[in-house]
Amino acid sequence: MELELRHLRVLCAIADSGSVGRAAVALGFTQPALSTQLRRIERLLGDGLFVRSSAGVELTAYGAEVVSQAREILVRADALGRRHHGCPPAAAGTLRLGVTNTPVVPTLLDTLRDTCPDLTVSVSSVYATGELLGLLEAGELDAALGVDYPGLPVRHSSALAHRAINTVPIFVAIHADHPLAHRIEVPLEELSEDTWFVASDDGVGWPGAFYDACQAAGFTPAGTHEFHVLDQLQSMIAKGLGVTAVQPTLRPIDGVLVKPLTGDPLWQRHLLIWRREAVEAPVAEALHHHAARAYRNLLAQAPHLQRWATRAYTSARL
Repeated sequence: MELELRHLRVLCAIADSGSVGRAAVALGFTQPALSTQLRRIERLLGDGLFVRSSAGVELTAYGAEVVSQAREILVRADALGRRHHGCPPAAAGTLRLGVTNTPVVPTLLDTLRDTCPDLTVSVSSVYATGELLGLLEAGELDAALGVDYPGLPVRHSSALAHRAINTVPIFVAIHADHPLAHRIEVPLEELSEDTWFVASDDGVGWPGAFYDACQAAGFTPAGTHEFHVLDQLQSMIAKGLGVTAVQPTLRPIDGVLVKPLTGDPLWQRHLLIWRREAVEAPVAEALHHHAARAYRNLLAQAPHLQRWATRAYTSARL
């Protein structure tokens, strides 16, 4: 058996739905047939990609890495198959877009302005993905860029749809003179005595996922501050006032270092979520395409992430 694009789509569908059964329905397979397909893919890749439970499935750390790469490959393959790279004819009128704290917004809006000149995008910045879901369900937004976490898939009514953009590890930002600054990777348990700046409840699993990871590492943070204003937060990290979990695309200021966490205990999935009746399928596809490309370009420009990816790939090959 050789790995094909259809196999990558199977992995992404299972990861998105959190269930082999739900993925089978979406893809038009029977559940036994899709389970057999998944076992073949896992044998080919040499390791387990999902952990099974009575509630469904969730990605292993290796599985999250594989699915993230699969999404990038599928985006590129879809782009190769497109005859037109602009927006579809349906992309006209006004799109009410909600966004969390994501660095892709400037690039995405710039791209949409050039490729979809008949589409007016009205942006609302909202911290919590849970709040975005509420606004979408109430019909006050048409689409949104949000997040969720492995094992805690976003939940919503059938009026909405979502599609993963990518899945990336969560890193840590520390002061440049931190005792662990010389480490290539930082063990989470060795930050047990640090003061943490922890972002507030986002309604879909944070900061619970952070505290669960700390508990698994054998500690409860010695001190915490609730804070998520990024510019001020980096300034406080640069002054040695604490550490914080960050997206791998973060561009650190002077005095701040961004480091991977040993063993990749924390992951985050970026999502496009939309109202089915408000956003036609071709428009949703265009939004996803441009958002995924913007994320991919940002990730390629993050040297700390590229070093992490190189090590992860090399380790997997050994």
